[in-house]
Amino acid sequence: MTSMHYAGAAVILFFITAIGLFSGLRVKSAGDFSVGARKAGGSIVAGTIVGTLVGGAATIGTAQLAFSYGLSAWWFTLGGGIACILLGVFYAKPFYLSGMETMPGMLAQEYGSATATAAAVLTSLGSFLSIVSQVLAGIVLITSVSHLSPGMAAVLIIVLMLAYVVFGGVWGAGLVGIAKTALLYFFIGACGVMVVRMGVGPLLTLPAETFFSLFARGVPVDLGAGFSLILGVLTTQAYIQAIVSASSLRCARVGIFTAAVLIPLIGIAGILVGLYMRVHFPAIAPGSALPLFVMEYMPPLFAGMTLAVLLVAVVGTGAGVALGLSAMFCSNIYRIYICPHADERKLLLVARLALVVIFAAAGLMTCGNLGSLILGWSFMSMGLRGAVAFGPLTTALFLPRRVRSSYVLGAMFVGPLCILLGNPFIGNAFDPLFLGVGVSLLVLVLGRKREGMSQTSNPLTLGE
Repeated sequence: MTSMHYAGAAVILFFITAIGLFSGLRVKSAGDFSVGARKAGGSIVAGTIVGTLVGGAATIGTAQLAFSYGLSAWWFTLGGGIACILLGVFYAKPFYLSGMETMPGMLAQEYGSATATAAAVLTSLGSFLSIVSQVLAGIVLITSVSHLSPGMAAVLIIVLMLAYVVFGGVWGAGLVGIAKTALLYFFIGACGVMVVRMGVGPLLTLPAETFFSLFARGVPVDLGAGFSLILGVLTTQAYIQAIVSASSLRCARVGIFTAAVLIPLIGIAGILVGLYMRVHFPAIAPGSALPLFVMEYMPPLFAGMTLAVLLVAVVGTGAGVALGLSAMFCSNIYRIYICPHADERKLLLVARLALVVIFAAAGLMTCGNLGSLILGWSFMSMGLRGAVAFGPLTTALFLPRRVRSSYVLGAMFVGPLCILLGNPFIGNAFDPLFLGVGVSLLVLVLGRKREGMSQTSNPLTLGE
């Protein structure tokens, strides 16, 4: 990197830091920190959702997978867009009107505190893997353009994640998310346009069955990847938190549907870059496809700005997911089992300390998995979250008082267990995620209360 690269990066980082500091001034309580005191508009909701989902996996990870498998890399962002449509149409209203800040809190209303605690712990393990994927993307980004070691790069990424969100909470994730999203789409979109202008003809010489099929890795693998994104988004605390932070249900839906349009578009640009680098630089490490394209083809000042935006994307996504984990810990574990009478100031301190612990653990886990597929961690993360919470959350919202809590608790453990142990039995016939979710739903059906069928439907779930 030259002085012009650093100058471009400094401009972006100064701009983002200023927004983050401004957002921190709005945090006066734990409520402001976790849901913005329900004052967020549609743009904040969209910024939080896109800012959390579109990070290292959606950009660097998509280009990495496209380098090896082409169009099938679209499943991460395409699945995210489909999930947002389902979220806005079916789930936004019951989420928003529930009065609860967290997904486990919604389950506690229906099935009791034990179920909520299990959901908080099990989904947190899945969400944690998403943070690991962002740290891996950050390491690839930094080591591709500097002489820092992977260990030092990991430390830098984690420190930046803490600074990003620990002062601003959801305001930091939302306001910075808006700025980051605008910059990310401008610069990464510019990369896609550059590929088109330089000519897509050479890209078409790549084998069609490998690089121009949504199922290049096999129908079971890629269909499972898309399914994992849909279930993961519907059950992830960070996206639920964005909805309940809205000033109205209408604002929440505007933000969700805006995100549904924006998210798949960023994947197309990443795929174009990955394919271009595959044709012209086939010997590079796949993870370096996007950073090296930026360094090779963009003017130094703009290249530095683009790299800084990618860095903020990685940091923002990891920080947004960690914020959701922190909120669940405070609301569903600390406030219930450790300190029921904690005041707002103490809860705010605990939320920030929880973030420190989460990021430290992510850094330690990343050190043993350098060089692994970034999107692989993201798909696994989403799938595990969906297997744990999709069935129980759906029955709580749409079939209230109709399933026994003991069966719900069993479904939460059986689902992810089937995913982890399913491969030896089903081979490559289909993704074990389908097995896990199917068995989980079967357990819920077996736990149906006959007397509950005569009760009225939950008013929160009906259309307006």
